[in-house]
Amino acid sequence: MSDIAIGVDVGGTKALALMVARDGRVLGEMQSQTPHDEGFGAGEATTKVLVEQIFELCDRQSLDPAHVPIGVGLPGMMRRDGHLAFAPNLQTASGADLGTQLGDALGNASVFCENDANCAALAEHEWGAGRGIRDFVMVTLGTGIGGGVVADGELVRGRSGFAGEIGHMVVDARGAECPCGGQGCWERYASGGGLHRMTREAALEGRLATLVERRGGDAKSVRAEDVTAAAAEGLDEAVTLMREVGWWLALGLSNLAAILDCGHFVIGGGLSSASDLVLPAAREFLAELVEGYEARPAITVTTSMFGPRSGAMGATLVAFAGA
Repeated sequence: MSDIAIGVDVGGTKALALMVARDGRVLGEMQSQTPHDEGFGAGEATTKVLVEQIFELCDRQSLDPAHVPIGVGLPGMMRRDGHLAFAPNLQTASGADLGTQLGDALGNASVFCENDANCAALAEHEWGAGRGIRDFVMVTLGTGIGGGVVADGELVRGRSGFAGEIGHMVVDARGAECPCGGQGCWERYASGGGLHRMTREAALEGRLATLVERRGGDAKSVRAEDVTAAAAEGLDEAVTLMREVGWWLALGLSNLAAILDCGHFVIGGGLSSASDLVLPAAREFLAELVEGYEARPAITVTTSMFGPRSGAMGATLVAFAGA
């Protein structure tokens, strides 16, 4: 039984790899850009990057990558057999058996794949903000929105393994187009990618005049990072946009509360770093949007303990469990 595992969280933008001890201590970390090269077979570009990360982490600790359990959290619809069936935000890996590809490249028989938000839910349940809570929903706000549902202390995977694809709840039937092929998906409004889209639209519509001026009058150059920084400074136009994101976040949470009767949400992912700008508004709007809010036990919305690391931390738990 290994006392060390490697967990990799592959997002639409970045791949974060952690080497973690069985007690949760992080022994090593490496981050790379997620490749979207289309000139390779399904998953091959992603596998190449993960191999490089794993070799680097193992080399630092003088470990053989063939003998370290590895867990990989992937964005999208993960089948129970470990295949990535469909990944709107990682389309070059859709349909790939990344576990087998990575295992073959490393000569490692202990490679296990899981949905990235499920991994985050496992980490928060074991070590973090969901510890001791038997019913909660993990919501990861990254390039898209991922979800991990814990009910009665167990992760809900669904018939095929696809449970928790909450980012593709439709919140606006004629809304923004989504990489999944649909329209009006929640992740187009309340994720990092959604904030990027909304920033661009607001700048072009003249609702971010100060930020456009700071960018030399080029509305197309205003970035989501500019909005979060300006909102932290208290710039009204940026605060207004972040409150809009908070409203959309609350709308999705209210749908989940109505369907699942969950009383606790843990918010993680890259956008959770801006939680002070979004969550107060989301909590405020949640009270207005949830059916029978006053008749329900208190609904809590908290940030994850591990932030952007949750997925990689949980992937190590997948590795420990499978090895």
